[in-house]
Amino acid sequence: MNITKNLLLTALVALFTLTMYSCKTKKLVAKPTPPAPVEKPAPPVEEKKTAPEPEPEKPAPVEKPNFNLDNIQFEFNSFVLKTSSFPILDKAVAEMKKSPETKFVLNGYSSAEGTPEHNLSLSVDRANAVKSYFVNAGLKADNFSIVGHGEKNPISANDTEEGRILNRRTEIKVQK
Repeated sequence: MNITKNLLLTALVALFTLTMYSCKTKKLVAKPTPPAPVEKPAPPVEEKKTAPEPEPEKPAPVEKPNFNLDNIQFEFNSFVLKTSSFPILDKAVAEMKKSPETKFVLNGYSSAEGTPEHNLSLSVDRANAVKSYFVNAGLKADNFSIVGHGEKNPISANDTEEGRILNRRTEIKVQK
């Protein structure tokens, strides 16, 4: 019976040992607790300075568009715009976008060189070149009408090359 008691006692000790190791609550008690986090001292609170209240913004006055644009020039016997005209046309586009419903008349002119029929056709082509520039810049084509004047209404004498250069032009007028 001694052997049975020893076996039974050994089995009980083994079972008890297994139970102690497998018990989760016992394991939690056995684990060391991590140290509590140390709180950092809060930074000193700065007093907020009261800023002066901003004055209510007044709406910017709406600028009236300035359509008094001239000096849109062209090459000799051509409806190709001179590069010096691009800044003027860009300014015209900016002004026209301020008033998108305004209608305009593009008056094309030519110098006195060539036949009257050719000059009239050339002046219409020049006004159409300006209209194409405006449409490509995002303006509505319906807002522009074209009038060709040919060599009529020169702004300078056609006796000199400088005068003829000034007469090769397109003028923008607000339609009434």
